[in-house]
Amino acid sequence: MRDLDIGQGIVVPASSLSASRSRSGGPGGQNVNKVETRVTIEADVDALPLSEEQKRLVRTRLAGRINRNGVLRVTSQAERSQILNRDRALARMEELLRDAIDVREVRRATRTPKREKQKRLNEKRRLAETKRLRSSRTDD
Repeated sequence: MRDLDIGQGIVVPASSLSASRSRSGGPGGQNVNKVETRVTIEADVDALPLSEEQKRLVRTRLAGRINRNGVLRVTSQAERSQILNRDRALARMEELLRDAIDVREVRRATRTPKREKQKRLNEKRRLAETKRLRSSRTDD
């Protein structure tokens, strides 16, 4: 297994990750019933070389992937090869951790300009008038 580079100078050593294999339900032909190609990579969030704030971000943003023991789990079974599935799972974990510790800019609430509101209302009036003219009937 390889180390994970999650950016900002942070490298998760391979020793803090564990991999387990199991039989896959995905593609595999005759192999599917006898070769364990599904790979699950696990990492204890508390053991990751992150600051407490970054660990908090990981726990909140990846809550669905972390079990009660605080272990982050990523599984791959898309490939027929165990090695390819392992590489895919490692890349996915790297991507998830990178996105989780990314500090996002706080969105500032803005107001719609008066001119834009007026333009929208004028357009609504114009369309309503067009429809009204289409449906009008003359009584004979």
